[in-house]
Amino acid sequence: MLKKLLSLVVLVSSTIFSQHTVKGYISPNLKSDWVILYRIEGTQQVFINNTTIKKDSLNIGGNLQAVGSFQFKLPANAKPGSYRATYYRLEETGFIDFYYNKENIEFIFNPEYAQQSVAFAKSKENNFYKNYLAEITVAQEKIDSIQIAYIQDNSLKLDSEYQQAVTKFNAVQKKFENESKNMYVYDFIKASPRINPPKMVTTGLAYLNQIKNTFFSKLNFKNTRLKNSAFLTNRILDYIFYINFTEDSEQQQMLFKSSIDTVLAKLDNLTYKRDIIEFLISQFESSKNIEIIDYLFAKHYDKLPKNLINQKFKEEKKALFTATIGRIAPDFTWSENGKSYKLSTLNDAQKYVLVFWSTSCSHCLREIPQLHELMKNKTEYKVIAFALENNAFVWETYSKTNLPGWHNVLGLNKWENKTARTYQINATPTYFILDSSKKIIAKPYEFKDVKIYLEN
Repeated sequence: MLKKLLSLVVLVSSTIFSQHTVKGYISPNLKSDWVILYRIEGTQQVFINNTTIKKDSLNIGGNLQAVGSFQFKLPANAKPGSYRATYYRLEETGFIDFYYNKENIEFIFNPEYAQQSVAFAKSKENNFYKNYLAEITVAQEKIDSIQIAYIQDNSLKLDSEYQQAVTKFNAVQKKFENESKNMYVYDFIKASPRINPPKMVTTGLAYLNQIKNTFFSKLNFKNTRLKNSAFLTNRILDYIFYINFTEDSEQQQMLFKSSIDTVLAKLDNLTYKRDIIEFLISQFESSKNIEIIDYLFAKHYDKLPKNLINQKFKEEKKALFTATIGRIAPDFTWSENGKSYKLSTLNDAQKYVLVFWSTSCSHCLREIPQLHELMKNKTEYKVIAFALENNAFVWETYSKTNLPGWHNVLGLNKWENKTARTYQINATPTYFILDSSKKIIAKPYEFKDVKIYLEN
């Protein structure tokens, strides 16, 4: 019996001591109550735990300062990997990425620039990686400064200085690779360095092409550690949005497409490829670049095996941009005085103002009369006034009395109206300007913006 009890104590003790903690300090403290810990897997974040931020104090430079603090106790079976502590602020979120490999981790950061300011008080792996990044960055910047000086003046005698800088860079890389071979961060260190040419190039174009053509040379897209981190996705974003950048908007679209093709051609794992395509679609969604979103769907996503295509994701993303600038306005039909009309076949004007409004909307009752007055002299335009109503009674009287000369459309079921949902109408009035082919060419926010657009 005593032996069994002793064995139980040993087992419990080993379980307790095998657990590790992640502790963070926020300086200065911020107005936030909680932090969520995730493990990064591919392009997704897997929830691990959440905790509250407590008011604390810390000795910083000999002075006691008020800080926020939080702590996670990781389960004994927590996997080594890339983790993310995400804190929530009033207007935005912030996060700290770090690597966990069976050790306690403690860090402090400034929430205004979290990733750049983080300092690890405990964690061999993370401190080693930060030291590597600091040294290799200095070494690369030295090479770049020499190379740029030579591009600006090819007569400069910089060969020897360049060779010394490259030798120094290679030595730093070799040192950190050798010392990290048994560490989790080894794969990240091995994948990080740029490839510098053995001799200086003479032009800026050659310099940029060297970076572009060797950008992925050190990356192994099959490496599980790299895939299950922000490392690969950050590199992909850098390549698409920064390495392939131009100020010419038309040329930029072409560069986006070619760089996307280059990235996706390197991905053999189709599930991971699908995840990266979805990730990129979400990135271009933020800038409402529908041309590139359409390209990603048509050229890459739709060509995946059917069992990998997420129809719900596709439908949701397509719906977001159904009625946006550059698209043909979604079609709908209506009746006026016993005659049927269809938006796509309407041909009584060069351009159209489509406005979604409601007789129960006070803003509409103020702006719609102003719009009617404005449009009297805009003979090249016709107005299609789509009223979102629960019944026809008030609308019928109002439109006949106050809105002659317009195409007046009744949309019953108000916010649940099918056409309103297709156009993503969440407020009234909402304006669209259409050309003769019914392409959406502008989306003024309110009446004054409509007026500015029409009078310019």
